[in-house]
Parts: sequence; structure tokens; C-alpha cells
Amino acid sequence: VGLDYLALDRSTETLSGGEAQRIRLATQIGNQLVGVLYVLDEPTIGLHPRDVDRLLDSLEALRDQGNTLVVVEHDSRTIRRADHVIDLGPGAGVLGGEVVAEGDAKTIEKIESSCTGKYLSGREVVCELVPRRTGDGGVVRVVGATANNLKGLDVDFPTGVFTTVTGVSGSGKSTLVMDILACELATRLAGARPSSAAHDDIEGYEVFDGLGVIDQQPLGRTPASNAATYTGVMAPIRALFARTKLARMRGWAPGRFSFNVQGGRCETCEGKGGHLIEMHFLSDVWVQCEGCRGKRYEKETLEVRWKGNNIAEVLEMDVQKALELFEDIPSISTMLQALMDVGLGYLSLGQPATTLSGGEAQRVKLAAELGRRARGRRIYILDEPTTGLHFIDVSLLVKMLQRLVDRGDTVIVIEHDMNLIASSDHIIDLGPEGGEGGGKVVAQGTPEHLARSRKSHTGKALQETLKVLRRRTRQSDRGN
Repeated sequence: VGLDYLALDRSTETLSGGEAQRIRLATQIGNQLVGVLYVLDEPTIGLHPRDVDRLLDSLEALRDQGNTLVVVEHDSRTIRRADHVIDLGPGAGVLGGEVVAEGDAKTIEKIESSCTGKYLSGREVVCELVPRRTGDGGVVRVVGATANNLKGLDVDFPTGVFTTVTGVSGSGKSTLVMDILACELATRLAGARPSSAAHDDIEGYEVFDGLGVIDQQPLGRTPASNAATYTGVMAPIRALFARTKLARMRGWAPGRFSFNVQGGRCETCEGKGGHLIEMHFLSDVWVQCEGCRGKRYEKETLEVRWKGNNIAEVLEMDVQKALELFEDIPSISTMLQALMDVGLGYLSLGQPATTLSGGEAQRVKLAAELGRRARGRRIYILDEPTTGLHFIDVSLLVKMLQRLVDRGDTVIVIEHDMNLIASSDHIIDLGPEGGEGGGKVVAQGTPEHLARSRKSHTGKALQETLKVLRRRTRQSDRGN
């Protein structure tokens, strides 16, 4: 299952979610059970294309033993090798929830209403080939990286470009980028406590004014956190309600319209909209508040309306509807448009952060960066941002990352998705294998350069993706 690089004494708390899932899968394969229903949630997370094929061989072996497998997946290789595909949609959130198509992959490809089918067939592509940026001539250099399996690496990350760090599972990508580069930059640019892994030095970071590490961790761990509060758009919305005639007559400040402070919130549930009932032997249950019926605010606060809507109704709106309501107010509409641009138009402003998926949380964070006024040059670091994303969402993600670079920022991404890798300006490929067989720079350069490398597993996988994108580009040119 692609875990040959793991040491037998490796502590389980240091494993990624994908690695832990594959260990459980290996246990089941070794048990040789028959007649079992296995349900797997995105087992290819964190896997290089070479390792995906090995994983799929293992899944097919389980099936051939007489078992049934149900897999939630976005990976095109997995979809094509499945015996039966169920495609849900047509959109996300309230726009989804229907079976759009089902059958084998070739059947899905022919169904026009299936977004998945369009990408599988090549009628749509995640990105198009564009001229590669050469950067501004600067580099951020990590010197003497020796943590875990890194072999004393000196690595240059060019500034002013979109860089992807690639390599097979366990090759040292996360150690280099997250444990060394991101941690050291957090210390030097953001004043964080020193916590980086073993290396000698880092150079060239002085040109940056800030750091953004955009991951899939939850926006918050309580229902009080949501897209509106995280992006900061809640503050101008509260200020808008405080300027209404009724609010001024009553002498209310913007704080009156916050569900996190006393005054305007429902005190029965303290602005949470409900109560968490802890069950001893079952999952905890969230019960709607009887005082406010889930509105979060007390009755007097809800009497204040702006364009016919009270504050609770605004929070219940999805981003697309809210953008129509506030389109003439730049302090609000700019951030809402950023949420639209990352494909979250279906998300309600007040949806609790605890209910968002990892991919949704990451895109909210990305939108927050895009919607804010530029604050000098920044460097952004992302760890496998395509995790949990459909082809269409990956396409939106690529456009957003390109926008960050176009405005003068630097983007560094750890990634296995070949489409995102093909859209980058520069690739640093680690390997050649995982564990002790990795920790070296195998190849680096543009996607085209990497595809010509005979030593790089990433380069081999990239050849087919570039071929598809070139064909698509030629078709577009002929159409124009």
C-alpha cells in the first residue's frame, strides 16, 4: 500500500491521516477476510501517482478475494479503475445532493450533465498551459537541511513564482517545506516561537513582509466561528446595522449585533443557536435553542432591518445571495466576491466552522487572503491543498494561486496532483524513493524540464498530463 518507507518503530501519532488509513488497509489485506464491506474515504490522500497504482492493486486484490469496496474519491486513476461509479451533484452544498450519473467511467464520460465526466473525457481541463514565470531573480535558500531523511540539502525556492514541491510518499517534502521552511519563516517573519527541524540556516527571506500558511485545519472549534467572522466581513455588516435609523434611535453600537458578546445575543444559548447534549454511549446531539429558535439573537435585536433583512437572516444567506444584497458596499462585497471566486458561493455566512470540510476551510482561508488589501510582499505555503477537491474545485484553486503570484507574492505548494503541478512555474522534486531512499533533490525546473528527467517518478507521471494539456491548448487555438 505504498508504506515501505515507514520504520516499524514509527510512532502512530506522527503519521498522516492517509498513512494511518493505509496501515489499517494493510491489516485487512493481511487478514485475508471474505464477504466484508469496506468503506474508504479518499485513500489516495498524500499519495504520489506511482503509489496510487500500487494502492489500487491492493484494493482490487481485496475485491477479488470476495469483498465489496465503496470508495469516496476524486482521483481520476481510482475513478477509471472502479467497476461502478456514482457521481453526485450537480453542484455543491444546497446545489448538490442528487445522483447525476452512474455506471463505469466510460459511461460517466458521455453524460453531459456530469462535471466529473467532462474532466474524465478531456472536454474540460483543470488548467491550460501558460508561459512560465521566471521570477524576480531572488531566492529563499534553505541551507544544510538534515532533519529526518534529508541528506544535508541546500535548496533554493525562487521568489515571485509559483513553486511546487513534489516526490513520492515519504521523500521528505513535508519535512523540508513545513517543518523547516514554514516554521523558520514563522519565527523570523511572524515572531513565532522557534520550532523548526534540523538545518543550518535560511537566507533571502528578508524581502518578504509576511507569511501565510494555508492549511486544512478547522477555522475554529466552536459554532461561534464561521466564514463571516473568519474573513472579517462580519465587522462591516455589524457596523451597517448599527447605522440604521432604529439602531441609532436606541443607541446601539455595532457590538449589539454580535452573537459572541452580551447585549444583543440570545442569553439562553449564549449566541450559539442551540445546546450540545453529551450522550454517554452515542454521538453528542446538537439541540436547537428554544429561546431564539436557532437565530442566536434576542427579539429586540432582530427588529432592526437593513433592506428588509435582520442580522440573523443575513447570516442564513449563502454567499451568492449576500453578494447581491451588499454589492454596493465595497468593504463587504470585496470579501464576498473572493469567497465566490474560490467556489464557495453556496456556503451560508453563518454556517458553523465545525461543519466545514477541510477543503472548504482551506478555501475560506485563501479567500480571506485574496480579499484583504495588499500588505507588502508575502510568501504563501500550502500543504497538499487539493486534498478533498473535485476537478472543478482544483481548477478554481489554481486560478486563485496564480492570482496571488500575479500581484507579486510567492507561492510554495507541496502537491501530488499532476494538474496543479503542471500549472506551476517551478518544480522541486525530492526522492528518488521514500524513507532512507529519499531526502535528495532528484530534479528541478519547469514542468517541461521535469517531464524529460529519466530519474524522476514525478516527471514520468507529468508526461501524460502535459500531453493532454497541449492537445487541449491546440484545440482552443483552432477554435479561436
